[in-house]
Amino acid sequence: MSETAAAGAPALAVAPRRAWQALGVLLIGMFMSLLDATIVNVALPTIRTSLDANEATLSWIISGYALAFGLVLIPAGRLGDRFGHKWIFFTGLALFTAASLACGLAQDSTQLVVARVIQGLAGGIYLPAVTAFIQLLFPPRVRGKAFAIMGAVIGVSSALGPIVGGLLIQAFGEKEGWRYVFDVNLPIGIIALVAAAFLLPRGAAGTRSSGGGDWIGLLLLAGGLVAILVPLIEGQTVGWKPWTFISLGGGVALIVLFAFWEVFYTKRGKSPLVPPHLYSHPAFTGGTILALVYFAAFTSIFFSISILWQSGLGHTALESGLVSIPFAIGSIVGASQSNRFAARLGRTVLVIGVGMLTVGLAAVWIILLTVPAADLTNWALLLPLLVAGVGSGLFIAPNAQFIVATVDPQEAGAASGVIGTMQRLGSAIGIAVIGSVLFGTLVIEKPTFTGRPSAAEIKAAVAQNVAIGFTASAASAIALSALFALVAFSLVFALPKRVNRGFAE
Repeated sequence: MSETAAAGAPALAVAPRRAWQALGVLLIGMFMSLLDATIVNVALPTIRTSLDANEATLSWIISGYALAFGLVLIPAGRLGDRFGHKWIFFTGLALFTAASLACGLAQDSTQLVVARVIQGLAGGIYLPAVTAFIQLLFPPRVRGKAFAIMGAVIGVSSALGPIVGGLLIQAFGEKEGWRYVFDVNLPIGIIALVAAAFLLPRGAAGTRSSGGGDWIGLLLLAGGLVAILVPLIEGQTVGWKPWTFISLGGGVALIVLFAFWEVFYTKRGKSPLVPPHLYSHPAFTGGTILALVYFAAFTSIFFSISILWQSGLGHTALESGLVSIPFAIGSIVGASQSNRFAARLGRTVLVIGVGMLTVGLAAVWIILLTVPAADLTNWALLLPLLVAGVGSGLFIAPNAQFIVATVDPQEAGAASGVIGTMQRLGSAIGIAVIGSVLFGTLVIEKPTFTGRPSAAEIKAAVAQNVAIGFTASAASAIALSALFALVAFSLVFALPKRVNRGFAE
């Protein structure tokens, strides 16, 4: 059976069963990379203690991964088109597995952050091959089903991260258990590498571009984003010194320069990192901002909750991970129905999804404001997180297809790359901003006593004030996440009402 690939790409003759086997291998790799974006959340307090890391390091562990991941998505996709996606996938997955081992062996916070950045780069290298292979292996009639499965993996892997991390730390101990959060990738990665070598079709390389990659554009974009993220993450720790504001201004200037460079590069007949003509479609511009803002809200939720549950309320990593179970279940339910609802309701499914996420986060914020810290339990957050999880599952699977539909069909490949990059950059920026708010608003009052308290009374009073302080700061952080979700809700209406491509019955 011969399948017609996307425009400009060669067709691959792959039997349906072999195509689904290949998809399984690809989704194992995707699951690993996205699981690692959130599995570390519950390990942050134990990493902080084990490596004597500061608050900024905790943010870098998450944001550095997401930033590196997002920056290489487009170049990696181009390399796959040029040299073939199989070995780009294989190389990225091998590097990701090796970087996971380096994370688990890290002896200080600097080593861990560097290994995490390499891990993010590796994930960004092989992830574009997943969508490329879906386009190559599946005909339009079943492509929507394959993308829906991929969307479910995105939502579920992100939501399951805290649970898996909690189980590993509980099993291997609070002091060194965080290392197994990374080491768990080793057997999975090795199995996936062997399967990829045998099950992924080699395929032909795409057409070689005459001008090479837009490396200057990549450097300008990376420099601008790093210059913005560094003060957002480090500013609170260093007391917002003058260099932080200079760095922010310099980062904005580099982003503006990047935009001008892309226009200039395009006029020379080259292939830019981000094609400027995509942004001649106002709906696409709104859609990419939607992707950035939504992922800023979505990925920052359990960063705040994990820090609160362990550092603030004194729970274990497993107990922290269990808080996310309602969200994970909701994501599975929402994602499993998203393709059917999108075919029937069109854009309304995205409106419902983001609306549910916004309502759920707003409810979590109200609970943190009104329920005393001593009375906070996972039961208090069960219903709001379930609602938010269902909404997230409904949104994540079909949203990219609606954004891609705002541009011409021949621009779909470039648009998909930009959307994936904006999602990861949203995660990086969201964690940077939320982390700054979480730790920047943290105030722990010294307890006061009348008379001479016992050691037990002092310990209880300190624990109570720590819980009160972290609960208040987490409420501020969740409020900002809810605000991000509300902005995303307002942007959904920029997308087309219906998408006919890709939603097969």
